Amino acid sequence: MILHVDKINKSFGSRQVLKSVSLSCDKGKVNGLIGPNGAGKSTLFRIIFDLIRPDSGTVSVCSTSNKPLGGFVDKPALYGYLSARDNLRVFARLQKIDLRIEHYKELMELVGLDALRDDPVKYYSTGMKQRLGLAVSLMNDPECIILDEPFSGLDPFGNRSFQNLIRELARTKNIAVLIASHNLYDLGDLCDELYIANQGEIVRQGNATDLFHMASISYRIYGDLFFQSNTLKQLGAEISEGNALVIPGKEGIEAVICNIIEEGCSVSACIPQTSLELLLQKEFP
Repeated sequence: MILHVDKINKSFGSRQVLKSVSLSCDKGKVNGLIGPNGAGKSTLFRIIFDLIRPDSGTVSVCSTSNKPLGGFVDKPALYGYLSARDNLRVFARLQKIDLRIEHYKELMELVGLDALRDDPVKYYSTGMKQRLGLAVSLMNDPECIILDEPFSGLDPFGNRSFQNLIRELARTKNIAVLIASHNLYDLGDLCDELYIANQGEIVRQGNATDLFHMASISYRIYGDLFFQSNTLKQLGAEISEGNALVIPGKEGIEAVICNIIEEGCSVSACIPQTSLELLLQKEFP
């Protein structure tokens, strides 16, 4: 375990923002903290980065690395009038790193950016700025990266691409990743574990897939040849080209998928359809 947050409490004046919040993150895992705006996610991240002090509770970072934690809160703090390389040079000096050209090229390749581009980053797209912020976070080889709303402002393609990058970094570099978002579908199929936050406290936590299934009534299945499936027709599924929305009933979604595969359909993905509002409830209906 790289990061362990234990019973953090924080108030600003008479308003309690965090109420006995605990979470942890392991190497090679992507953990998500999800909740509506005002749930206390950014405040918790500022405490983890030691930017503000908690009223009580502890943050433990079990690492011998020169840079145990990397990441950003709110959005990457980039200098818009500087190029990508000059941005990394500034942050390298702050971290007392000698940023050699080989290291710069490795970082840019790692996050999928063009190392030869030299125009100011103010001309970069939102997704490119997020990737450059991630490159800054990865300097000096942190064992855990913490990203606050990293998918904000991305189009669906950019969102999926950035998710794939984060997943690959966790698996191939054995980095612990903790991500905060207010959008359920940013984290649902990305994270190993989810922490659901509401009004300053963790109301639910567990395996991401299990939580989605527990709070799901319907499922969107992606694949091909669904129009020929009697199983989907009998269940009254909404069938479109390449996908179908189905309520499986008592037999469960696993049985539905087995049946439609036997009918000759192909299945590439099955995404539970739930809502943050349902997950925020302390008891499922």
